[in-house]
Amino acid sequence: MNDYMNRTNDAAVGTAAAESQHSASSAGSRRAPAGPPLPPLAIVVVALSMASIVLPTVIAGGATYPSPFGDGDAIVAYFREHELSVLITALLQFAASIPLVIFAAAATTRLTQLGVRAPGVSIGFAGGILASVSMAMSAGFSWALTRPELLEEPGIVRLLHDLAFFTGGPGFVVPLGLLIAGLAVPGLLAGLLPRWHAWAGLVLAGLAMVATLVVAIPELAVLLPIVRFPSFAWIVLCAFLLPLRRTDVARPVRTRSGASAESRS
Repeated sequence: MNDYMNRTNDAAVGTAAAESQHSASSAGSRRAPAGPPLPPLAIVVVALSMASIVLPTVIAGGATYPSPFGDGDAIVAYFREHELSVLITALLQFAASIPLVIFAAAATTRLTQLGVRAPGVSIGFAGGILASVSMAMSAGFSWALTRPELLEEPGIVRLLHDLAFFTGGPGFVVPLGLLIAGLAVPGLLAGLLPRWHAWAGLVLAGLAMVATLVVAIPELAVLLPIVRFPSFAWIVLCAFLLPLRRTDVARPVRTRSGASAESRS
């Protein structure tokens, strides 16, 4: 009888210990750091990027940043006459590149914490790094265009302008498409993002890849704003839609008839 009672007590203690360990593990998982919040990062990236386009135009009295495919004399004249606008463009672009790479790291880490182990996560992170570096390089070339000694040489002005366009145009948009694809594909396959949002991201990523041809076919430069601005909106939406925990995702449940239905909280 005593042996039976001892075994019962041992079993009860073991069960209690296991439940306590499970509770502690669950609490630890709930307290696992999720990284910096995504919405503020995405909003800051978009706000700084848009400001780098709008604010210099306002300061320049409506004169827009010139296209490298325009008249050479007009390009040189713009940089000589609007040094402050170009400087603000460079400053805001460089500022936007920092939260962009932080967003890429935080968003891809979030996917990993949600159980995604696909290569798309690494691809997305690589795309975010490349996009951030390209944006920073474009800012650097634009900043060089504010140096008075360089503005005296039209050939150098055209060279720096071309480099600023390449790094801030296709050099930015194409890897940005990789970042979006790296978030959209796992988000679609794992059910972490709404299907419409994930598919929209895949369309943008595909157009971004086509924008690679801008280097050889200048007429395709129209794709750059077509991809850039919707991509900014997509990133902001993704920051709000990507769940913090796997339990926040609606999962399909089986009914008695075997049909699949979506669980509702």
